[in-house]
Amino acid sequence: QVQLVESGGGLVQAGGSLRLSCAASGRTFSSYVMGWFRQAPGKEREFVATISRTGGSTYYADSVKGRFTISRDNAENTVYLQMNSLKPEDAAGYYCAATTRASLATRFYDYNYWGQGTQVTVSS
Repeated sequence: QVQLVESGGGLVQAGGSLRLSCAASGRTFSSYVMGWFRQAPGKEREFVATISRTGGSTYYADSVKGRFTISRDNAENTVYLQMNSLKPEDAAGYYCAATTRASLATRFYDYNYWGQGTQVTVSS
């Protein structure tokens, strides 16, 4: 089992940047494909980005491609989400997730473990 704790959310102006972190504990971090999802009030949980076990492969939602970057540091048991050029529509709770699947995963039900989330607010 793995425990996930997100941090780094906050209030930022449109056009600004934030870096989210997700610290993992428990089983070997490098055995998990990791993902970031987000959920705004009244909306379904939405896929944002995913990264392979080694960090060599990534995949993004079209809505964040070119603005967000997912990365991981297996030595530090941490996955990151660098968010640039933030827009008001990026405001949401952001959730880190881990899956034992071998391939990149974009569906929320592919993930076995979830963090508690960190809130991102973008002012216009």
